[in-house]
Amino acid sequence: MAARSVEEHLALVRAGLTRLTPRQAADAAAHRDALLVDIRYAALRDRDGTLPGAAVVERNELEWRLDPSGAHRIAQATGHDRLVVVFCNEGYASSLAAASLRELGLHRATDLVGGFQAWRAAGLPVAAPTGVPTVPTPHIATTTGFDLEK
Repeated sequence: MAARSVEEHLALVRAGLTRLTPRQAADAAAHRDALLVDIRYAALRDRDGTLPGAAVVERNELEWRLDPSGAHRIAQATGHDRLVVVFCNEGYASSLAAASLRELGLHRATDLVGGFQAWRAAGLPVAAPTGVPTVPTPHIATTTGFDLEK
């Protein structure tokens, strides 16, 4: 396989996605049961707030949490046909994450153009930071009884 830049890789990945604008994603969440998934790291959620109703799944556990057939899935991971809209801060990492979910068979997985920042700029609902750290889904190791101390 020939080497390519990350920009070339991103363009190739995005060519296979039907990316949603903030308004399209809000409409899909409200009327078509789309699952919004926040993959931003805690410092960004704590600084900028969160999207009401979005699942918080940090990027390093995304595939385990969204695989509908997996033992570590979140309750909202109800099937391979569910529309999943992944978002990061500005819409770059989320494109790569959505492509990874598609490889797991989540054929409607996509991402939010411009990420959280575009959602906020569009004037869509944002839950303001509370001053209390946000908490993602429990880590896989803590949900399986795996003892990290051993």
